[in-house]
Amino acid sequence: MSDILTSLLNAQLDVGLGKPILWREVIGNIFGLASALGGARRRIWAWPVGIIGNVILFTVFLGGVFHTPQDLNLWGQAGRQVFFLATSAYGWVVWAATRRNNGASQVAVHPRWATRRERIAGLTAAIIMLIVFYFALKALGSWGPLSDAWILTGSILATWGMARGWNEFWFVWIAVDIVGVPLLATAQYYPSALLYVFYGAFCIYGFATWWRAQATADDS
Repeated sequence: MSDILTSLLNAQLDVGLGKPILWREVIGNIFGLASALGGARRRIWAWPVGIIGNVILFTVFLGGVFHTPQDLNLWGQAGRQVFFLATSAYGWVVWAATRRNNGASQVAVHPRWATRRERIAGLTAAIIMLIVFYFALKALGSWGPLSDAWILTGSILATWGMARGWNEFWFVWIAVDIVGVPLLATAQYYPSALLYVFYGAFCIYGFATWWRAQATADDS
């Protein structure tokens, strides 16, 4: 049984790009995509689906630890999966409570713009986290520590903003994608890089969906 599980975890796909890719990287990103779709539609199942993807991708981005074909450790990418687990649990609880209060409605969050105080707090936290994460990831030997720190910082803010229902979190994700695509492509994490390209376009759709939902709520 353990041999079968090991074979499944290490299953690879050769796409002719120099190094094979792990099927679990593909599968983990599929769960991430499904979670993003659920988030855009404000469905509570987005959180548990995302958690499954986080667990899978944690092992993928520690390539040197788990001996993946890339053999590179992106500690920021792996670390954000851990944070996602905690934030997803929080978002799951908050959205579940909102949906219960909505009665028959399946909508689990009411989109809104962050307040001025929330934006200042978010920007301050972003600067502090970026500096701290850069030096921490550099000390850990992360490949591309500055880009990795940027992605980790943005991912934390975006996930927290999604849990709180802030429209701005979609723009933060775009900033993460802009840095994430070249980093992951250069590190040969091709499925993740490709998904980041799609996320960038998808974030525009997600923002438009939330913005319309807020406008409809304000008019009612």
